[in-house]
Amino acid sequence: MYLSFPPVPAAGNSELLAAAFAEGARRAGHDVTEVSLKGKQIGFCRGCFACQKSGRCVIDDDARAICDAAREADVLVFASPVYYYSISGQLKTLLDRLNPLFSADYRFREVYFLSSAAEDSEEARDYPRVAVRGWTDCFERARLAGCVFCGGVSAPGEAAGRSEIADARAMGEAL
Repeated sequence: MYLSFPPVPAAGNSELLAAAFAEGARRAGHDVTEVSLKGKQIGFCRGCFACQKSGRCVIDDDARAICDAAREADVLVFASPVYYYSISGQLKTLLDRLNPLFSADYRFREVYFLSSAAEDSEEARDYPRVAVRGWTDCFERARLAGCVFCGGVSAPGEAAGRSEIADARAMGEAL
């Protein structure tokens, strides 16, 4: 399993969701590799599609190692705060840079998405999910298997104790 944490302060709400999911997965006996985007250097995709021939991006930065880990993962879990009704720019950039996986023999079959937002509305819940579903739909053998959204939280750590944390933990345990 592979988790990608959002690039926000420690104890950010999406990070709390990801930590709960990881805890549940570990309880169920799964190995979990956690990757934080904090401090990572991930450049924008150039759209050259060289990766479709070589299986590797031409940009030499932190996205290469993350892509290699994702290729070998059985499950992918992405966590992101909701910014302007979408996923964070850092996660979008990472998803673009995972393009070498498209033509690869990737292992993952299930993708999970965890998100948090200050606003608690259908749009804040659904629009980011559409972005992740769009990425997942490009992978014929994968599906968006589950999502947890924690709305109405703006201060770091505010999601602690909320039912969505338990939901994320249960989702991890159910793998």
